[in-house]
Amino acid sequence: MARRGTEAFPYLGAHCDEPDCNQLDFLPFDCDGCGKVFCAAHRTYREHGCAKAADQGRTVVVCPDCGDAIERTAPGQDEKAVLEAHARSRRCDPARKRKPRCPARRCKEPLTFSNTSECKACGLKVCLRHRFPADHDCAGKSVGASKAAAAAAARRAGGECAKDAKKGSGGWTLPAAVRNLKIF
Repeated sequence: MARRGTEAFPYLGAHCDEPDCNQLDFLPFDCDGCGKVFCAAHRTYREHGCAKAADQGRTVVVCPDCGDAIERTAPGQDEKAVLEAHARSRRCDPARKRKPRCPARRCKEPLTFSNTSECKACGLKVCLRHRFPADHDCAGKSVGASKAAAAAAARRAGGECAKDAKKGSGGWTLPAAVRNLKIF
């Protein structure tokens, strides 16, 4: 049992139960395996050689087909037995492991929560790179807007934006009255 605290503060902190350490630690760790008190350096089962460490903890086996984590019910249970029981339980669905991909041509981006956008025109779920109708060959786009959208997609693909646009490239320019305005 660890000695507690100092003479002035007997209930503050504890000495480490590791025989070679005996450090006074003001935030000691209680081992749930052996019940002894340890400092931060000896708090893990491995560091203080806890005899009851094998009884503690939960281990899981990851199914290679569906990606589920299956908890072992017994401490020494074989991995193959756990996977066979999981396959027999009919909870193993290999289709869940595969993430949906962007349907745009030549795009292999997996669709996740943070990079998925739904097209307002056709309702198709695409990656953020193909979120504009012209970028994913939208079936629901209007005919009049398609030329403007195609031109915008070509400018985006070429890296041209409002800051880099050259004069006369179809971008807007300031009126002469505003360009010549001087403020002192």
